[in-house]
Amino acid sequence: MLEYLKVGQIISTHGIKGELKIYPLTDDIKRFDKLKYIFLKNGSCYEKKDIEGIKYIKNMVIIKIKDIDNKEDANNLIDSYIYVNRENAVKLHEGTYFIADLIGMDVFSTDDNYLGKIVSVFPTGSNDIYEIKNENEKKSHLIPAIEDVIKMVDIDNGKMIINILEGLYDIWRINFISRNVWFI
Repeated sequence: MLEYLKVGQIISTHGIKGELKIYPLTDDIKRFDKLKYIFLKNGSCYEKKDIEGIKYIKNMVIIKIKDIDNKEDANNLIDSYIYVNRENAVKLHEGTYFIADLIGMDVFSTDDNYLGKIVSVFPTGSNDIYEIKNENEKKSHLIPAIEDVIKMVDIDNGKMIINILEGLYDIWRINFISRNVWFI
């Protein structure tokens, strides 16, 4: 399980005093109000950075980090991700999971056949879609994250059990190429 979770990506600077414009990677943009600090990744290390201020413009978050006081310093952070540690992550409702915890999870059918690993999660509005890829196949399979399909999720052991519903088997065989997904 990852210790640090991505909550946003720095996409540009804002103004001349070192503020950063963040594209949020979270369902609740206002979650940034509760943050006192974030982490920036430097190589394989995560550096803790204190937050001096947060504001919102449209669907973006503007963050002022302590010791980033000019546009030049802020420019060096563009395209970087911002992270929170697990202790500062939002508390999830039962039956909900962080995408970072699902990616790489082994997926088995209810009759214990190995189906592959979760490689992507696509939000669709009503429910997420999990992309499952088996190393032995050239195609991916898409499954809906609904109660009738997802039977067990074990984050600690990286295992999910799914029920392939009648009719879903045909969808299971759809060849998923280059991330162009059409839902009909």
